[in-house]
Amino acid sequence: MSPLASAIQLFTEHLEQVRQLSPHTVKSYQRDLLSFIQWLEKNNEPVSYTAIQKHHVQQFSAHLFRQGKSTKTIQRHLSSLRSLFRFLVHQGNCRNNPAEDVRAPKHAQRLPEIVDAETLNHALDKGAKTPNTPLDVRDQAIVELLYSSGLRLSELLGLNLGHVDLTEGVVRVTGKGNKTRQVPVGQAAIRAIEAWLQQRQHFPIQDEEALFLNHRGKRLGPRGLQKRLQAYGVQNQLPQHLHPHMLRHSFASHMLEASGDMRALQELLGHADLATTQIYTHLDFQYLAQAYDQAHPRAKRKDD
Repeated sequence: MSPLASAIQLFTEHLEQVRQLSPHTVKSYQRDLLSFIQWLEKNNEPVSYTAIQKHHVQQFSAHLFRQGKSTKTIQRHLSSLRSLFRFLVHQGNCRNNPAEDVRAPKHAQRLPEIVDAETLNHALDKGAKTPNTPLDVRDQAIVELLYSSGLRLSELLGLNLGHVDLTEGVVRVTGKGNKTRQVPVGQAAIRAIEAWLQQRQHFPIQDEEALFLNHRGKRLGPRGLQKRLQAYGVQNQLPQHLHPHMLRHSFASHMLEASGDMRALQELLGHADLATTQIYTHLDFQYLAQAYDQAHPRAKRKDD
């Protein structure tokens, strides 16, 4: 039996007899610690607790990560190692705890659900051709703007008439931290907003400034918008449940895939930290485009 295996045996006896942990918990410790021994042996590392260094624990953590173990599972293994070496230090068998400052690596954040560009463009084209009511015209403008400019739900609902410059093709939004930014608006969204503004003047307006109104003439609220987007998705045969953040993430993914410009996308999305934008870097970049009109699938003018 290796010195480390002997130490683990003494440690588990301590857990059973002194700390009086349940048999299930003790077995869990044993499994985690024995898996560390197996990794050491497989990699020809020293199987002696006096020879274990911090880099051994880090490499073991990375090994578990590459195996696809969850962050929670890796944290449990590291906790078991910390407890073992804390025991050995207390017993005078070790001078320090090599697992003390080792933390589990963070798994990459999953990319939120998006709609592929072809499917979304087909639905938007279909919606543009078949508006049945003034509210349908409004909804078309909302969907086009969310996808065109990657706005958050709160940013869109907070828009006033004066925030949109259709001549220049830009929208001024106030995002998180009360920070203001300007974002381009594609031609498809401009046309949809112009159509909505023609309908808006016939509403019983109670909020003069709000860009998007509900049927009572008040500023549109989040619940009403979410319900209308869900209905829009069903009506225009989108395969997924449509919601505002899906359109924002679709905008981000399609823009990054087309342009490859992470910094520009960070500015467009209003992210304070580039790391937040980097969830989209898994995409295979197809080509570089320098201008928004070239990169965004709905920013290009259609031939009249």
